[in-house]
Amino acid sequence: MKQMILEGGHKLTGVIEISGSKNSAVALVPASLLTNGIIELDNVPEISDIDALIEILVFLGAKVIRKDKSMKIDCTNVQNKEIPEQISKRLRASYYFMGALLGKYKHVEMYFPGGCSIGKRPINFHLEGFEKLGAKVTVEGNKYIVKADELIGNDIYFDIASVGATINIMLAATYAKGVTTIHNAAKEPHVVNVAELLNKMGAKVTGAGSNEIQIEGVSTLGNAQIKVVPDYIEAGTYVIAGALCADHLKVRNLVPEHIVSLTKKLEEMGAKLEIGEDYICIQSVEHYQPTDIKTDVFPGFPTDLQQPFTPLLALAHGTSTINETIFENRYMHVPYLQEMGCKIKVLDKVAQIEGPTIFHARHVVATDLRAGASLILAGLVAEGVTTIEGIEHVLRGYENIVEKLIHVGAKISIQEIE
Repeated sequence: MKQMILEGGHKLTGVIEISGSKNSAVALVPASLLTNGIIELDNVPEISDIDALIEILVFLGAKVIRKDKSMKIDCTNVQNKEIPEQISKRLRASYYFMGALLGKYKHVEMYFPGGCSIGKRPINFHLEGFEKLGAKVTVEGNKYIVKADELIGNDIYFDIASVGATINIMLAATYAKGVTTIHNAAKEPHVVNVAELLNKMGAKVTGAGSNEIQIEGVSTLGNAQIKVVPDYIEAGTYVIAGALCADHLKVRNLVPEHIVSLTKKLEEMGAKLEIGEDYICIQSVEHYQPTDIKTDVFPGFPTDLQQPFTPLLALAHGTSTINETIFENRYMHVPYLQEMGCKIKVLDKVAQIEGPTIFHARHVVATDLRAGASLILAGLVAEGVTTIEGIEHVLRGYENIVEKLIHVGAKISIQEIE
């Protein structure tokens, strides 16, 4: 087990480079199985979720060569086998193997995937979509068996624009006969990134980035190379860090359009921002105005930035509110922020924050990935030394977070604990 030790009160100055998107990479890696050839990925983040996916690839017979931020995946000798529970449960994104293996082999067996406990996140949209394509879904305890004699294109309607279900149906439909149309599709940048890879492999996917995606089935897919899009959640997290405690922080290698919902709120609060073609410069100010946010699917305010944004709202002079509309269990960081001095109360899915707050260092626990990010940001401005247990959650999704923060002036380290 690991814990983070963080000394607050230090100003951040310098440049932080944004890594490849976690949410994109964890879908691109399973998507590689759709070919019998070689897929090359560039700008792959070095995070533990990728390590877990590689373990599944190797189990299935793929050869993986990883060097720096590049990854070569040779699927020549892949075999379709039941994915054991001990490796599938390590991360939520293992469910993308369902769509890839079903599309390629018309048969997949695996256990319900794991990940952060931030809500129910059922995979019923995925399974109903598979059934619309002609598959039969059987559930044996925690194990899913999905089979089809053949997959036939169909119209698939989502009640909610689910990123995971959108990508999984795209993967499964690439080899389906005819045309599949996904209505109310998710529009996130990583959905577009996956569609780009599929098309480079020889698929026929149109409409990615809109609410309607069409996939015309093909008979074969070949080699391809693609770059993982920059991680806009990581970018947003560091921009918020800059608003909290930077003299002058430049967050580089991002796509500003991906976090407009965040930068607009920062401007409402009175933050000092300079937005360039692929960077954002930010510095903290003494007096922030309160604001209200409501999480929504892209391009709305990301649920993944709701938790990191909370410490900044706590510095505002007045009352701010957060309305979490995506996950019902996304306030597990709140008790720890309260221990650190944050005046916040939660009723159902709405949190109310009274500011300004003087944060005090405490011993806290990262219950999930973005909760951990929230506690780190609070620790940056807290008086004293904050200890964060469960930091493995954060290392799942933020590449070299300790090194990046040290590089710009933070006093931070990771310690092994028994």
